[in-house]
Amino acid sequence: MIAQTLSSLPCLLRRCTDAGPLLVDHRGAVDPAGFERQVRRTVAWLRERGIGPGDRVGVWLVNRIEWPVLLFALARIGATLVAINTRYRSSELSYILERSGARLLVMQLDFRGIDFPGVLAGVEPGRIPALERIAIVDAGPDMPASLLGRPTLAFDASGCADEGGDAGDADPGDPDAVTVLYTTSGTTRGPKLVMHTQRSLAVHATHVARAHGFDAPGAGLLGALPLCGTFGLTAMLAAMAGGAPTVLLEAIDAPRMVTLLREHALTHVYGSDEMYRRLREAAPGERPFPAARIFGYAAFQPGSAEFARASWDAGVPVLGLYGSSEVQALFSIQRPDNTPDERAEGGGYPAAPDAEVRVRDVETGRLAAPGAVGEIEIRAPGNFVGYLDDPDATGAAIDADGFFRTGDLGRMREDGSFVYLTRRGDAIRLGGFLVNPVEIEDALGALDGVADAAVIAVGIEGQLRCVAFVAPATGATLDEAGLIAAARQRMAGFKVPARVWFLDTLPVTVSANGAKVQRAKLREMALERLADPSRFD
Repeated sequence: MIAQTLSSLPCLLRRCTDAGPLLVDHRGAVDPAGFERQVRRTVAWLRERGIGPGDRVGVWLVNRIEWPVLLFALARIGATLVAINTRYRSSELSYILERSGARLLVMQLDFRGIDFPGVLAGVEPGRIPALERIAIVDAGPDMPASLLGRPTLAFDASGCADEGGDAGDADPGDPDAVTVLYTTSGTTRGPKLVMHTQRSLAVHATHVARAHGFDAPGAGLLGALPLCGTFGLTAMLAAMAGGAPTVLLEAIDAPRMVTLLREHALTHVYGSDEMYRRLREAAPGERPFPAARIFGYAAFQPGSAEFARASWDAGVPVLGLYGSSEVQALFSIQRPDNTPDERAEGGGYPAAPDAEVRVRDVETGRLAAPGAVGEIEIRAPGNFVGYLDDPDATGAAIDADGFFRTGDLGRMREDGSFVYLTRRGDAIRLGGFLVNPVEIEDALGALDGVADAAVIAVGIEGQLRCVAFVAPATGATLDEAGLIAAARQRMAGFKVPARVWFLDTLPVTVSANGAKVQRAKLREMALERLADPSRFD
């Protein structure tokens, strides 16, 4: 068992004393001592490039060992890693680089058809004055000399000085310095940047390691989710806190996941219900993963409860969980001894023994009794410290007692656990990510010929997909295929509408506070069109 709560990232690494693998990626394995050497050399590399306390570095990489190496190195310097989703496109990348003020961007040139320089070329250079240089991982002789008018350099710390020693000798840096920035959607038009410190990351990872059994013999994690998000990063740090290895996967690939789970006898994996459906299709039958202990899942698709029950019957231990960028992923999880219906629900029992969860009635403002539905509020040692450069949003999200108002609806159980039901407001889940529809609407509204746009999420072939209603500008001629193709150039694929329908005007409700789009009405209209396409196409 873990004897104490850990407060810095070097403390997590100090837990890993086994000579076996700590991390495995597509190129092979690295043990704790080898990882520590890479971190020390990367600290030297960053300092030689002028990165110091308070600086921010964008990391735009798929899951690979360099990602956590950069995180640990920046933490020791007192700098901040800006986590950038590899599925982001020009407008999203531009926004994050501008808002974060990143001085350096670490990226790769390509991955499975993603042209990273091509995406970067869509960023307006003048919008990101803080960005000074761009470092390229796996740089070859054809590396461009510059991108966006900034000089490029190879990210290669192998030749930097290594002072020796181990993680126990390392300067941990300031545990209360901001170490990572996640993006999250909310009520603003662009994503907010969520700030976490070394302490919040390490403390939460310690609690998850205990609660999920990463400190038990033989534990091992399949790191299938991207490290740029809290679910991927939290799981990896928790495995590290428990002394368990992590096998990193560059992208969700069900057949490859099956192979890795069996080959490495991995016990833990986390993902969406959609990911598990793919996994079960690739590995049907009874007890396909004999080593499985916890397969935690977040339910975003219709029918997830039935799927969860069927999975248990086949010996796949899927458990509903809860998390967010603000309280971190794996904040809570259901227990194997819950009833089948309870195991399938989101929410569960918090990993931190001193975490506090309560539900507040959204109408009366009073705390709700067990069983009553209201907004979930959370106070825990792993909570975020605020939104970057946004005191108004921070003040609105965190009350005077330190509880985070999640914006999620749920209910408490009699035993003190809780159930997540749905998101309060208009935010929607797409591709496993929480997305503000205003982001998509703004991108569509910027396209030629579009006067107005509104998007909602509906179930299409068992998946939650975005669909759009567009009002063309006067005299404009638009077609669905062309609009979707144009949207695909401006935003991540999971945000691109699956269908686009055209209306003269969007339905709105007019009140003293202005006109509000009738999203419920649009949802009805979308369902009608999907049910009988011939009437509307």
